[in-house]
Amino acid sequence: MDRALSDAGAHGEGDVAAELDDVVSVDSSSDDSLTDVAAGGVAEAWHPTWADDRPQLGPSVDSEHAENLELAEKVLLKKLRTRSLSVSEARGVLREYSLDAAEVDHLIAQMDEYGYLDDAALADQLIHAGADRKCQGRQAIAQTLAKRGIPREVADVALAELPDDDLERALEFARSKARSLQSLDRDTALRRLTGQLARRGYGSLAMTAARIALDEGSRGSGGGVRFV
Repeated sequence: MDRALSDAGAHGEGDVAAELDDVVSVDSSSDDSLTDVAAGGVAEAWHPTWADDRPQLGPSVDSEHAENLELAEKVLLKKLRTRSLSVSEARGVLREYSLDAAEVDHLIAQMDEYGYLDDAALADQLIHAGADRKCQGRQAIAQTLAKRGIPREVADVALAELPDDDLERALEFARSKARSLQSLDRDTALRRLTGQLARRGYGSLAMTAARIALDEGSRGSGGGVRFV
């Protein structure tokens, strides 16, 4: 019996030693794997159940969008500091940066708060430039306001403040051009002058103003326009 127990004990010790050898082998294998990865080897593919190691793409996407939003604001501010824009034109600038409606509305509200956007003030500027500097009629000025995206109700209020002096301004322009037509016959001079006035938005007043200006020139005695 003693011999049997001795054999059993020796056999048990052998099993334990074998198990310890297996554990050491596994640990050594793990160490080798880590060493391989550190040395540039290919790590084991990420598994969806490893929540702690899941790639976080959200912050990167949000960061890129924030940069795009900031760029859109800077570009719009630069344009507004160079030239007045209507709200419609400002929205057009922001749409080039793929912003959603809420973001566009937010930036427009900011520009309005800063005093950079004011459709009523822009309408007054355009009317002043058209009437005083370009000698344009009401029709041409209204078209300019529409092209610049001024809302109809804002444009109507601004145009209502414009004096009803289209004929006077048409005559002023026609008189300034009549002298350059003195070498032409009456019909040709009338046609050209009427066309110039029409292009400036004087509509039905164009022909009347052209005739008056040409008649004044033909009757003048101090070097006025003479038609052959």
